[in-house]
Amino acid sequence: MKLTLKSPAKSTLQPVVKEFFDKATWTLTYVVYDPDTRDALVIDPVWDYDPAASKMSQDSAAEVLNFIQAQNLQVHYILETHAHADHVSGSQVLKRNLPKAQIGIGARITDVQKVFKNVFNLAADFKTDGSQFDLLLEEGKPLHAGALTVETLYTPGHTPACGTYIIGDAVFTGDALFMPDYGTGRCDFPAGSADDLYSSVQKIYQLPDHYRVFVGHDYMPNGRELAFQSTIQEQKEQNIQLKSNTSREQFVSFRNARDKTLAAPRLLLPSVQVNIDAGHLPQPEDNGTKYLKIPIKE
Repeated sequence: MKLTLKSPAKSTLQPVVKEFFDKATWTLTYVVYDPDTRDALVIDPVWDYDPAASKMSQDSAAEVLNFIQAQNLQVHYILETHAHADHVSGSQVLKRNLPKAQIGIGARITDVQKVFKNVFNLAADFKTDGSQFDLLLEEGKPLHAGALTVETLYTPGHTPACGTYIIGDAVFTGDALFMPDYGTGRCDFPAGSADDLYSSVQKIYQLPDHYRVFVGHDYMPNGRELAFQSTIQEQKEQNIQLKSNTSREQFVSFRNARDKTLAAPRLLLPSVQVNIDAGHLPQPEDNGTKYLKIPIKE
């Protein structure tokens, strides 16, 4: 199947992409903007969380906001590639400071909400229709942010609701693809699927070879410097886990075996229950304190 995308407008063919790296969670946040109109959006912001002290801080968000202000950008949307399991989303922090910005995520977030409502035994009135987000993005329906146009690809596997965003020649893969020397995202979270991820990456690989690929995390393997940008061609030729000629059977076998050796992300439990609620913290209880739920296994 050949993927067909509308050609982006000239001013958005090569949008400017500014990265922000949170070393505590190895996360890349991106500000994407048109240098002529200053139209912009933010992808995968971080809200800093110290699990030992159970304390939130806004250093990562402040860095992004300072850049937006310095560049005089008009942020239309704050987009999540998926409900992250390794960092708390900073979308609500940004929105409080960018009141015109709306928070968006792929429409299949509803599948993830249904799974984790049960995992965390959330209140009966917790909605699983995605209504906590301002908009749900669908494949084949472009999103317009001023001069920028966002195309959404559904790329499940890491989670059932993962999406990849294409803005001009820039492709934001979240946790589907990492840098070629690291590979792909894990697939062992509830409702994850290595088979689905294989299909998703094939969709990404149908994009033009020169398109720039921006990853959601970089773990700096073998002590190398931070890297976050490659191309479709580089991924197809060099990705150590999933090249264009890697068979489905090879990848699924490798990914499933690899995932069995991985520990849970450090911030898995706090992150997921906040992120499926569009980055909202729980409401205060009768003593004025907010609490996260931590299931215990015996």
